[in-house]
Amino acid sequence: MVRGLRFMLRLLFIALLASLLPSLRGAVPVLLEQALGKVIADYDRWAYTQTKIEKNEKGKVLNRAVVRFDPSKPYPEQYTPLSIDGQTPSPGEQRKYRRQGERRGDRIAKAEDQGKAPPQQTLGELMDLERASLVEETAETATFEVPLKKEGNRRLPPEKFQVLARVNKATAAFEAITAQLRSPMRADVVVKVKSGSGRLEFAAVEPDFAPTVTAISGSGAASIVFVPIGRSYSIVRSDFQRVKPFSDRFKVKLGPLKSIDF
Repeated sequence: MVRGLRFMLRLLFIALLASLLPSLRGAVPVLLEQALGKVIADYDRWAYTQTKIEKNEKGKVLNRAVVRFDPSKPYPEQYTPLSIDGQTPSPGEQRKYRRQGERRGDRIAKAEDQGKAPPQQTLGELMDLERASLVEETAETATFEVPLKKEGNRRLPPEKFQVLARVNKATAAFEAITAQLRSPMRADVVVKVKSGSGRLEFAAVEPDFAPTVTAISGSGAASIVFVPIGRSYSIVRSDFQRVKPFSDRFKVKLGPLKSIDF
């Protein structure tokens, strides 16, 4: 029953992450380019503990997972579940996260071995940075709207999503990125997504480095064969530690379009 809404929330999450690691080319606004450059420079250099909570439309907690992510470890060990719904992770849950790390390593290794992006279109390639525009400005911040590309984009219809990125002028770093579903859309034959939104929040975790993503949130409402459902999620990252990416063992530089995942 909730598959279609989860699909929509996944699309919003993709839209948010897609705004982080695009290629820097063309007439990209200078401030936006600087902020993107800082994200790319710090990619996979933070280990952190992530707490994800999913709720239904009535606010009831459906699941809660606390996971440690460490990109300096071998891929099968990068995701370590600490607690699932308040309980010690079962062997099956541990295998699930181990496989998640293995799949991540497979995607990165395959792309690098072939010298090209993975078979699926990479998320950064969906962002049309050359058409980014300044939509709001204050003395402290500048907010840009970054449209999605239409050509070759079947997952994220550009007319359905709005992505806004707010940049701090003093630090030339992101403060927040939001994705909003503009109008209802079909996520499946019997699923109509009525609304949805997502947000990335950035904060400095060490004074010598640019702000990084510390919180992610999203919500949505849909109907399945006229039965209304709703979901929301929140992700909080804490206990940050600066690390050297596991991929650096081969001194391989990951291209920003190839390395994005979720």
